[in-house]
Amino acid sequence: MNLIVAILIGVAGLAIGFGVGWWFRLRTERNLVQSAEIRAKKIIDDAEKEAATLKREKILEAKDEWYKKKQEFDADASRQRNKLQAQEKQLLSREQNLDRRLELFMKKEKSLQEIEQNLQRKMAIAERREKDLETLITEQNSRLERISSMTIDEAKKMLFENLINEVKTEAAQQIREIRDQTRVDAKREAQRVTIQAIQRTAVDHSVETTVSVLNIQSDEMKGRIIGKEGRNIRAFEAATGVDVIVDDTPEAVILSAFDGFRREVAKIALDRLISDGRIHPARIEEVVAKVREELEEETVRIGENALIELGLHGVHNDLLRLLGKMKFRSSYGQNMLQHSIEVGFLTGFMAAELGLDTLHAKRAGLLHDVGKVVDRNIEGPHALIGYELAKKYNEHPDVANAIGSHHEDIPMETPIAALVQSADAISGARPGARRESVEAYVKRLEKLEDLARSFKGVANSYAIQAGREIRVVVEPDKIDDVLADQLSHDIVAKIQKEMEYPGQIKVTVIREVRSVAMAK
Repeated sequence: MNLIVAILIGVAGLAIGFGVGWWFRLRTERNLVQSAEIRAKKIIDDAEKEAATLKREKILEAKDEWYKKKQEFDADASRQRNKLQAQEKQLLSREQNLDRRLELFMKKEKSLQEIEQNLQRKMAIAERREKDLETLITEQNSRLERISSMTIDEAKKMLFENLINEVKTEAAQQIREIRDQTRVDAKREAQRVTIQAIQRTAVDHSVETTVSVLNIQSDEMKGRIIGKEGRNIRAFEAATGVDVIVDDTPEAVILSAFDGFRREVAKIALDRLISDGRIHPARIEEVVAKVREELEEETVRIGENALIELGLHGVHNDLLRLLGKMKFRSSYGQNMLQHSIEVGFLTGFMAAELGLDTLHAKRAGLLHDVGKVVDRNIEGPHALIGYELAKKYNEHPDVANAIGSHHEDIPMETPIAALVQSADAISGARPGARRESVEAYVKRLEKLEDLARSFKGVANSYAIQAGREIRVVVEPDKIDDVLADQLSHDIVAKIQKEMEYPGQIKVTVIREVRSVAMAK
């Protein structure tokens, strides 16, 4: 019974607890719902406030943008309005100008019409006068024909002949005056350029001979040089191609040869043999061969030094070897390498004054005589040989032409060729630079005089100033003043074509008329 009561009490307690819990839960949920509704309402109110604020801001921004656009539009409209007003003023001004021009044109047209009417009247008068003049001319021609007993064609022919003769005389005189003036101007400019080049290239000259003197320590060495029955000296001369002169000159042996290269080989070889003391045919041949080989190599270095001195580069080794050999050759006693270097400097200076290519000018001046040291088996003028060598070793065409034409063997194609020719003459004409034998000198003077006498109308000719000037006396009844001027140019052209000479030759033609009367 108690158990049942306890159970019932427990069940009742559970029911009461369940009811109380459900009530608390229901109340809590209601509170949560109310709280959620309050928060939702707050969120909605905040969102509405924020939306209203954003709306007001956007409206303000839109108003600002509209105001800016309105200001820009007003400004643009104002500019366009001002522009249109300016254009309208310009159009109005143009219209006024056009009205004024139209008025001027109308006045000019009226004036032209008046001028045209005057011209028509004058033309009519001129036509009448022309007809009268033609009639008068016809009458005068008829009278002249009757008076002169000549037809019109004959008179025209005679007049033309007189005019032609007169024009020829005047033209010859003008040509002479122009040629004289041109000659004076060209001479003045050429002298300026040439003098500057000469002054900048002042060098010393020493005339070379065909002998070399080798000093020895004592005259006892002469016997060893000669050898038993002359074997040593014969072997030396055969190996070098040089004549060895052993005479009474104290402590000296003379080596004679026209080839400077062979003479230099002989001098060095003999000096080494004397220093070594072993002088016999086998040793002589060995030393000579070795010296010749060393000197061949030395020629390349000599050529390179010449290039460096002139500031050039890029020359073929074979041309360098030929340049080096120039050191041991001479022309009229003038050392060929020094002459070529001097011509290179002179040509370069003159080219610089005239605004030409100085490197090509120096190159052509240095190589202009390279044909002189080529093997004797190659025949032909040295200028043409040098020209072919320059083309073979890919030198510039201007350089090759200058080399080939410096003695006028081929036509000159560039101003550099004329500069090389001038520099060559300047170098050879320096006092003490060259010498020639008395026989060659006399023959050259005789040939010069005979050449001048070969022209028709020449009475006599005289070579003066060591052949640097020739004076030609002409017959005055056969040569007039105009022909005398032409004769001087013809003689110069023939001298340049047929003669070889150092420097320049001045030709002076003298025409003198003498009238003689005898008082009795």
